[in-house]
Amino acid sequence: MKNIKMPKQIGWLIPGLQVKRWFALTFIGTVLMTLGILILFDIKPVYYTMQFISTIATKISTQWLAFGIVMIGAALFFKGWQKTNLSMLDMEYSRDNDKLLENLYRRRKLNHGPRIVAIGGGTGLSMLLGGIKNITNNITAIVSVGDDGGSSGRLREELDILPPGDIRHCMTALADDENLVNDLFKYRFNNGEGLEGHSFGNLFLTAMCAITGDMASAVKASANVLSIRGRVLPATLDDMKLAAEMEDGRIIHGESNIPEAKGKIIRLFSEPSDCKALPEVIAAIKDAELIILGPGSLYTSVIPNLLIKEISEEVSKSNAKKIYVCNIMTQPGETDGYSVCDHINALIKHANVDNLLDAVLVNDNLPTESFAKYEAQGQYPVNLDTDKIKKLGIDIYAKNLIEPNKEGLIRHSSNKVARAIYCWFRKGNK
Repeated sequence: MKNIKMPKQIGWLIPGLQVKRWFALTFIGTVLMTLGILILFDIKPVYYTMQFISTIATKISTQWLAFGIVMIGAALFFKGWQKTNLSMLDMEYSRDNDKLLENLYRRRKLNHGPRIVAIGGGTGLSMLLGGIKNITNNITAIVSVGDDGGSSGRLREELDILPPGDIRHCMTALADDENLVNDLFKYRFNNGEGLEGHSFGNLFLTAMCAITGDMASAVKASANVLSIRGRVLPATLDDMKLAAEMEDGRIIHGESNIPEAKGKIIRLFSEPSDCKALPEVIAAIKDAELIILGPGSLYTSVIPNLLIKEISEEVSKSNAKKIYVCNIMTQPGETDGYSVCDHINALIKHANVDNLLDAVLVNDNLPTESFAKYEAQGQYPVNLDTDKIKKLGIDIYAKNLIEPNKEGLIRHSSNKVARAIYCWFRKGNK
């Protein structure tokens, strides 16, 4: 006997979906609304129904009766429609109507937000994304892939994959349930042969890379699993490694070794020198309305992306508004003694293009009581040399970007940085 194929629509009748009851409620509401409208326009429905209604109508005016039936029908219809949608969406918070409406409204609004490309790496980029995702869903994070330390470095060396660490941080920042995903992805194994020191997030991306074939596909598949907003893209799929030429002539190989070299960096370069940008990266830059560089480690997070010639050239050609978020404090081994203008000059020098930036965002409020703690570690506030920056034709946008914390640490506030950037962007588009 041949197998009989059932229509796909029959699947809606499977028990346990919790949809049929709400369809029924919707149907009853529709019938009542229709009945009320028929009475209002004196169109006679089924005889016995009208006979029953006529008996009631002798005591209540036809207009009030019709109005009451229409309102009851409309209420049932709306309730059925609402429950049907909630069952289809399978939302855990379906009973919390206020939260549902808030999330639906926010999603709809964010889907029409500006197209933003954020370029960087490390904790600086993930901090930025945590605030930007409250402004738009149209985010593309371009992440440097030069990391060779810690768990990422071990996975890179042992399995010959791109380092997943910075990518993992960005995906976590863009996740809808950021706290839950943070806990899961940051979980680090404290024991176990081969597992000790690895984070779950790094292992997850490594497994996805093995399944899908490359890191770009792994990130895309993982994004669907985690329901992140926007996209996270590695800057290149090439095995990009960093090296730095120091002032004393030394050549330091490896991203993790550069800050430890304790010298002044003259030039950063990649090995190989001709790494190719991911095509999706170039397409995102071309389509962007706003491009953000930084914040983060200047030489080991931000500049590595600009060493890829296609990226720096596309940023230069882009008509998007372009802003650099400067670090608040200097970083030992990378930017000792650097001013804001020194940061900008380093970006321009390594990108080797014109029209790289329109503006720089700087913090204008520092808690002086925290200075002693940082000075003990060789860190100092990045000096704002206004005149030199203006000579470069770059605007300065200064705002309070600090997030207060109990530890007395000087850290960017993701929401303050995002709001400041969006305010600058909106002013420029008026």
